[in-house]
Order: sequence, then structure tokens, then C-alpha cells
Amino acid sequence: MSTQKHQGNSPDEGANGLTHVDGRGQANMVDVGDKLLTVRRAVAEAVIRLDATTCRLLFAGELPKGEALAVARIAGIQAAKDTSRLIPLCHSLALSHVAVEFALIDGDAVRITTEASTVSGTGVEMEAMTAASIAALTIYDMVKARCRAAVIERVQLLHKSGGKSGTYERQPVDGQHGGGPQ
Repeated sequence: MSTQKHQGNSPDEGANGLTHVDGRGQANMVDVGDKLLTVRRAVAEAVIRLDATTCRLLFAGELPKGEALAVARIAGIQAAKDTSRLIPLCHSLALSHVAVEFALIDGDAVRITTEASTVSGTGVEMEAMTAASIAALTIYDMVKARCRAAVIERVQLLHKSGGKSGTYERQPVDGQHGGGPQ
């Protein structure tokens, strides 16, 4: 609780429709205690671009550091489980499932697709996006000695379902993969 004096909006009113900012403009953890428990699912992706030779070695499991994709998969799963520790206003969730998959795209990039699900009063978008981000960073860590020019190009939500706001599906943009599993 803040000890600063404020005028105007009450603390429980959203500022500009933002749920994590109260009417006074202060950071606020949303109270989800009264929300209905529903099945929640989110799918996210990250893309990391490497050189073609490094990509080939990555998918063949022949990098000097070893099985980079296996390490990145475990890192992504662990990151999803730790999201509330990493993102200050996220709720701690009992995850039902987390998956991390990898695909070679364009011969020199890795598409990381993650899925998180739970039965909760709040969504799992941040868990899926955190898993994708950390899996991409782990791949960078595993290839950096060979490919310092590696770049993580994007992290984005592809799909979310469950809860009051319903289903969201990202529409593919020219040159980008996306759309997520149905």
C-alpha cells in the first residue's frame, strides 16, 4: 500500500482500461478471486535466426555444447513454471501442461512454438510467451560461440482461449509464420 497522497480516481478503477494499473496510475495486481475457473490455453512463438550451418548442426544435435534443443525445451518448460517470479504482476498458476516444439524455417531460423494450459481464473498467455522467450535465449546461449550474429526476431501470442474474453487467433502477416494450433 502506498503512503503517498493521491487525488481523483479510486485505487480499484483502471487507468485507460489497463488492468494492471489502478485509477491512480499505480501498478496493481488484478484480483482474480471471483473469476470463474475455466480451461485456459495459450500458444506463443519465438523466432531465432542463425546462419544455415549452425541451424543444421543445431537440428542434428552436433553443436559443441551438446543437445541444445533438449536444453532449450527444458528451459522453456521451467520458465513457464516460473513466470510469476519473473513477471512481477503475474499470478502464480498451477499449470496443467507446457509444451515446447522447434521447427526449421527458411533454412536459417528456428521457430519455437510453446503451449501452456491450466484451469484457472486467469489466462496463461504470459506463461506461453515466457517459455518461448527463454527457449530462444537458451538456443542463443548454446550457439553463441559459433554464431554471435544470432538474433531473436520476435516473440508473439498466436492463440489464447478460455475465460471471459474468449478466443484470440493471431492472423498471419506476410513473411511471418503464425496462426498457432487449433
